Amino acid sequence: MSFVVDVQREVELEAISDADFEQWVSCALTGRKTEGEVCICIVSPEESQQLNNDYRGKDKPTNVLSFPFDAPPEVPVSLLGDLAICADVVASEAQEQGKPLRNHWAHMTIHGVLHLIGYDHIKDADAEAMEALEVEILASLDIPNPYENGE
Repeated sequence: MSFVVDVQREVELEAISDADFEQWVSCALTGRKTEGEVCICIVSPEESQQLNNDYRGKDKPTNVLSFPFDAPPEVPVSLLGDLAICADVVASEAQEQGKPLRNHWAHMTIHGVLHLIGYDHIKDADAEAMEALEVEILASLDIPNPYENGE
């Protein structure tokens, strides 16, 4: 398996390393993809709000946005897409929910990667399947179920 993770930091994170992101992406993709490249952009609330407004019509910052890359069939690339993760939103959510910051970063990264490979939570059945997969992946990292506290 060959997974490539490119981390771009508009905002610095002292507690989370590139190796952390690589581990979380790998855990999300293992068994679902044999290769793939993901670009993770750590963004400010302003950047997150602009992207969320431009692409989802929601004028507020959000925790993670996923931008899948859909190459034409004749173009052999392994790029799965980009994630824009807002450091301030992730930190405030972790604090509000009483969760370790590192665990919430892992969850948001895994959640975003699953979106890149086609999972969503629009329909209840799809949401249940995606959440169950997130819980399974997080458990493999010794991270408790994030949905037990109403996340």
